[in-house]
Amino acid sequence: MLVLIANLGSTSFKYRLFDMADGDGRVLAQGGYERVTDHGEVIEDALKELESSGAVSSRSEIDAVGFKTVLGRNLSGCVEADDRVLEALEGFADVAPAHNPPYAAGIRQFSRILPDAKLVALFETAFYQWVPEEGARYAVPEAWHEAGIRRYGFHGASHKFIAERSAELLGREDVAACARGLYQDGPQPIDKPLRVISCHLGGSSSVTGIRNGVAVGTSMGFSPQSGLPQNNRVGDLDSGAIPYAAKVLGLEMPEIERQLTKEAGLLGVSGVSNDLRDIHDAATAGNARAQLSIDMLIHEVRRWASSFLFQLGGIDGFVFTAGIGENGPLLREKVCAGLEEFGIKIDPERNAACAAKECEISTADSRVKVFVIPANEELVLANEVFRKISSNNSTQTQ
Repeated sequence: MLVLIANLGSTSFKYRLFDMADGDGRVLAQGGYERVTDHGEVIEDALKELESSGAVSSRSEIDAVGFKTVLGRNLSGCVEADDRVLEALEGFADVAPAHNPPYAAGIRQFSRILPDAKLVALFETAFYQWVPEEGARYAVPEAWHEAGIRRYGFHGASHKFIAERSAELLGREDVAACARGLYQDGPQPIDKPLRVISCHLGGSSSVTGIRNGVAVGTSMGFSPQSGLPQNNRVGDLDSGAIPYAAKVLGLEMPEIERQLTKEAGLLGVSGVSNDLRDIHDAATAGNARAQLSIDMLIHEVRRWASSFLFQLGGIDGFVFTAGIGENGPLLREKVCAGLEEFGIKIDPERNAACAAKECEISTADSRVKVFVIPANEELVLANEVFRKISSNNSTQTQ
């Protein structure tokens, strides 16, 4: 089975073609476009490139297209990308304006260009479907809740992969199997609990608590705006700050929203950049605001991780993933500093030597295993598309 993963941004399009026949998701081709003004045009160009390069002899060989959709109103999970998905994306277009409209347009275009291919959407919120209601609900009026205002969570593909891979590394194939089949079979009973905290730290960041392969809660909420300080998004903010800023600074709501999504976060605090590498260089040169932004990120990672430590009732594995998590030994050291009484001990040499590769960075006598696991969200999506289609075919055969 050939599965094409389509990653659509407001002005970008990236793709990977996977051969799922051997079960390990072999990449046959990949590419991308920036400064996109017409997604239909670049999708057509990408398919022509796949044909001319020999990755496929004909575009009709592509069996399925997978979409890493972000947020849908009244819909989540791994589902066929049909009219329900389009309606759900458009229902929350204002909440995720950089992602939902491009994905809705992309699904329509692929439906037209590849009419025989199966189209599957994996929502980023899917991994959090089983978070208990008390962990997902906001204390808002009932009408707000019924309108869809709740804690959804994001980076679901990344954290689900961590749930699978960390269980394998910890020798718990029962939990790994539960995590792999989660979207088809739901949570499964596990006799001995496995408790993992996953830190996805990158351009946008989130921390998720995972028990037996299933999320119990996450730092992000109604939109990707919340939780930890993001690269240029504010993260958590008291709702009372918005009317106060409007009054004192004389700002209208569109400008407030623009500043909180474009000029806040690490960029807003550091005044230097939204890239942690640039911020680190500035901090090393003595820039106090740059250092403060790093310290704030570390503080928030520790705050959210500690909340899940209580929620899980302990911890067996602690994982860093995504760009900053995979390439930031100093940040990993600071996040784990002083946690020996909780069973977390970092080996300085292992930590310093680990960059953009899978490795264990805890000491031999650390009760909690600490890992760096590179993110591979495209492979996660390809696997889920394959499972979804295989499950559907099996059901139809029965």
